[in-house]
Amino acid sequence: MPSLPRIKRPRSRAVETVAPPERRIAELSCNGLTWVHLDAPTPAEAEILAERFGWHPLDVEDVLSKRQRPKIDEYPEYLFVVLHFPVYDKRVQRLNAAELDVFIGQNYLVTLPAVELLPVTRLFHRVHEDLELREQLFAKGSGYLLYHVLDDLFDYCFPILDKIGHKLDSLEDDIFEGRSDEVVRDISNVKQEIISYRKIIKPERSTLRLLERQVERFLPEELELYFDDIVDASERIWDLLDNFKEVVEALEDTNESAINHRQNDILRVLTVVSVILLPLTLITGIFGMNVHFPGFETVGAWWAVFAAMVTLAVGLAAFFRYKRWL
Repeated sequence: MPSLPRIKRPRSRAVETVAPPERRIAELSCNGLTWVHLDAPTPAEAEILAERFGWHPLDVEDVLSKRQRPKIDEYPEYLFVVLHFPVYDKRVQRLNAAELDVFIGQNYLVTLPAVELLPVTRLFHRVHEDLELREQLFAKGSGYLLYHVLDDLFDYCFPILDKIGHKLDSLEDDIFEGRSDEVVRDISNVKQEIISYRKIIKPERSTLRLLERQVERFLPEELELYFDDIVDASERIWDLLDNFKEVVEALEDTNESAINHRQNDILRVLTVVSVILLPLTLITGIFGMNVHFPGFETVGAWWAVFAAMVTLAVGLAAFFRYKRWL
C-alpha cells in the first residue's frame, strides 16, 4: 500500500499585541475654556501640544529645559510663564525648586510642571470630579483659573515656612538647655533651607508683578485685582524668610557664644590647675637633685617638703577661689 504524503502543518505563531501608548495628557473643558495638565512632558508630548496651540519653538525648548529662571514671554495670542516653587526632596532632605511652565490663552490654560506639584494635581482632580466647581472656575476665563492654580501653590508654601519656624523654636530651646554642641548641624540644615527658599522666591517677586499687569487681558475687568493677592502672598513669604534669616543668624551667634563660654570655663580650670602644679613641680625638681642638702636622706626632711607642697597648693587654691577664678 503506497504511503500517504506527509502534510506539513504550518506552525502557529504567537500573536504579538502592542499596547497603545499611554495617554498622559489630562484635559478638562467647560464654558469654552480648556485646561490641559501634564507632569514632566516628554519632547513628543510637548510637540503635540505646541502644534495644537501654536506655540513658539523656543518656548518648547524652555519647557524641556530643566534650568530656566522665572520669566514671562508675551505673544499676541498667549503668555508663556515660568515660575518656581519649593518642594522638599526626601532623598537628600533639602528644599529644591520645582519648575512650573504655564501657557495661557483666551480659551485655554496649559500647566506643565517639571515634577508633580501636589496643589495643582489636587485642584485638577477636584475640578474633574466636581462639575459645579468646574463651571464656577471656567466661567470667568483662563486668567481666573490661573489665579486659583497659583493661589493653591502659594498656600502650599506657608506650611513649609511653619515647619522652618518650628525648627527655629526647637533650636532655641536646645541652645538654652545646654545642648549647644548637638545643634550645630541642625542650625546648618535650617540655614540651608532658608537660603534655598530665598533663592526660589527672590527672582519670582518681580516676575509676579509683571504677570499681574500682563494677565489682565485674560481677566474680566472686575477680577483684575485678584493677582494682587498673589503678589501679596509672595511678599509675605519674603518677609517671613527675612525674619527667619535674622533669627537663624542670631541663634548661630548665640550658640557660638555658648560654646566659647564653655571652652573658656574649661581653659580657666586647666590654667588654674597648671599654675598650682607649677611651684610643686619646681619644689620636687629642686629637692630631687642628686646633691646633699640639710636633712638629706632623713624622714623628717621628706615630711617637711611634703607639708610645704600641700600648704602651697591649698594656699594657691584658696587665693584663686577668693579671686573667683576657680
